[in-house]
Amino acid sequence: MSAGHVVIVGANGFLGRYLCRHFVRQGREVVAVARRKAGWGGDGMFLTWDGRDDAPWTAALEGAAAVINLAGRSVNCRYTPANRREITVSRLQPTLVIGQAIARCKEPPAAWINASTATWYRHAEDQAQNEWLGEPGGGFSCEVARAWEEAFFSAAVPGETRKIALRIGMVLGREPGTVVEILRRLARAGLGGTMGNGNQRVSWIHMEDFLRATDFLIDNTALDGIFNLTAPTHPTNRGMMTAFRDWVGMPVGLPAGRLLLEIGARLLRTETELMLKSRWADPLRLREEGFRWKWPDLTGALADLTNRTGLEGFFPQPVAGRSLGARPWIRRPPLAALVRGWKD
Repeated sequence: MSAGHVVIVGANGFLGRYLCRHFVRQGREVVAVARRKAGWGGDGMFLTWDGRDDAPWTAALEGAAAVINLAGRSVNCRYTPANRREITVSRLQPTLVIGQAIARCKEPPAAWINASTATWYRHAEDQAQNEWLGEPGGGFSCEVARAWEEAFFSAAVPGETRKIALRIGMVLGREPGTVVEILRRLARAGLGGTMGNGNQRVSWIHMEDFLRATDFLIDNTALDGIFNLTAPTHPTNRGMMTAFRDWVGMPVGLPAGRLLLEIGARLLRTETELMLKSRWADPLRLREEGFRWKWPDLTGALADLTNRTGLEGFFPQPVAGRSLGARPWIRRPPLAALVRGWKD
């Protein structure tokens, strides 16, 4: 494990909360940054940022082992013009501002890791898409993903800062409102059949492997560029729903055609694309660099999550003396003044 503190932007989101807890449990100092405190798990030192303007939190970038940017509005909504704009701006604007802040650092962070999405790739039911040969897709989700990565890679930062974009698949963790819980409930109710034609591929990764892969990329200082953060197996939707039915012990599942899915999506205020688009992102670079998955198959991953609900269930052992998250750089004048004001 490399030395240094970690700055996590978007720390109150699903992935951000788990990353904060993960790094604190390693003994790292963590600076948690988000637009609002609601949802944050209490790990590290929390600083508020509106995602647009410079703020005192940028002093925490000095000497960081990594800054991890996860900021962005959830895509689980109807793609109205207003929501499309918010989804786009909430990703591009923080990325641009973080790049500008890193460029001003006297001691820039060793790594800048920026979230992206496996949705970057074209709709593919017939061929895996890897980082070297994958083809970009079309439509709103792909356009946002491509613009997000363009903003990230075009940011002029010092050469000491490695840039890594994470094309993340569906991350499996058990919390209310997550994909795992929604599909589990559908399966238990006998509604866990195929969606659409059932041939669309699903790129996924167990939360534990997501955290382990993030460590792997931070610690291997020769790595940069784009990485697919997915498991090495990619079931079809039909296979995925079979795994969920087996998990809950339900022998049957009512299939849902496109029309039924569209009705359900409107009721739930989401988009059918999230269920019907094929995402077959192969983690070629992780595999080539020697990363090994703890949970490579979906059946084992779901079984492991049975008794790991929420942060406390996922990280069952308590951590004594949880860190405030400021010790490595507290004596630096700009941040010392910030922390004094925060304590007051």
